[in-house]
Amino acid sequence: MIVLHQIDPIAFSLGPLQVHWYGIMYLLGFAAAWFLGRSRINAGRLPGVDTNAYGDLMFYAMLGVVLGGRIGYVLFYAFGDFIGNPLMLFKVWEGGMSFHGGLLGVFLAIAWWARRHRLHVFDVVDFVAPLVPPGLGFGRLGNYIGGELWGKYTQAGWGVVFPRAESSLAGLDSQQLQAKYASGALDALARHPSQLYQAVLEGLVLFCVLWWYSRKPRPRYAVAGLFALLYGLFRFAVEFVRVPDAQLGYLAFGWLTMGQVLSLPLIALGLFWLWLSRRSPVLQPESRA
Repeated sequence: MIVLHQIDPIAFSLGPLQVHWYGIMYLLGFAAAWFLGRSRINAGRLPGVDTNAYGDLMFYAMLGVVLGGRIGYVLFYAFGDFIGNPLMLFKVWEGGMSFHGGLLGVFLAIAWWARRHRLHVFDVVDFVAPLVPPGLGFGRLGNYIGGELWGKYTQAGWGVVFPRAESSLAGLDSQQLQAKYASGALDALARHPSQLYQAVLEGLVLFCVLWWYSRKPRPRYAVAGLFALLYGLFRFAVEFVRVPDAQLGYLAFGWLTMGQVLSLPLIALGLFWLWLSRRSPVLQPESRA
C-alpha cells in the first residue's frame, strides 16, 4: 500500500523551543549505547574499565559523533558552500550530518580515551562497534520522520510519497494532499523509503549480527572488521535506490554516489581488519565477583 508521508518533524514544543524527532532519535541512540555497553562493562568485557570510565568514553564518543558528523558533512557534501560561507559549519539547525565523518570522529575520541587508559585502541573499538547500530537505526528513522534522504521512484506497493521531494506539490495544504492521495493521483510519485531500508540493514540487522558475534571474546580487529565490512556493503547497496545529494549528483557512470565512494574504504578496511584478526590476541573478560 502506497503511503503519503505527512509526519510533523517536531515532536513537541516548550515555549519557543521546538524539539525535533531527529534530536530525540540521537538521544535514543546514545541511551541504547550506554545501557548495552554498561551491561558488558559489568560483565568485565573491557578489563580495567568501570562504569565511570565508560561514562567518560560515551561522552567523548558523543562529541566525536556530533563534531565529526558535522565537519564530515561540510567537507564531503557541502565544501563549496563552506568556502563561500565558513560560518555555515556552525549552522547545525539547518541539518547536515555525515556518518563517515561521525565515524572518524568517534574513532579519534576512542583513540584518545584508550591512550589515557593504556588500552589498545582496537580492543576499545571492538567493544564499541556492537553499540553503534542502534544509533544508526534510530538516526535513519529520524531521517524518515523528517521526510529527507528519500529514495528513487518505485512502482512497488510499499512506496512512499514524500511531498517535500516534489516541486509539483509545493504550496498544497494537508487536505489538498490527502484528496489527491485518496484519488490515486499521487501513486506515480511514490518513492523507495530508503531511510527505512537503511534503518533495517544498518540498525537492526547489523546490531543482531554484531551482538551475536561478540557474545564471546573474539580476536582483536574481528568485531571492528565485521562492522566496517557489513556497514560498507549495506550502505553501498542502498545507495542504488536512494536519490543522491542534489549538490553533488552522481559522481561517475551515471550511478556512483558520494555515499558509495566513502563506503569503499570501509569495505576495504573491514576485510583488512578481519585478515589481521586471524593472528591477533583475544582479550579475555575480567572476572568480577
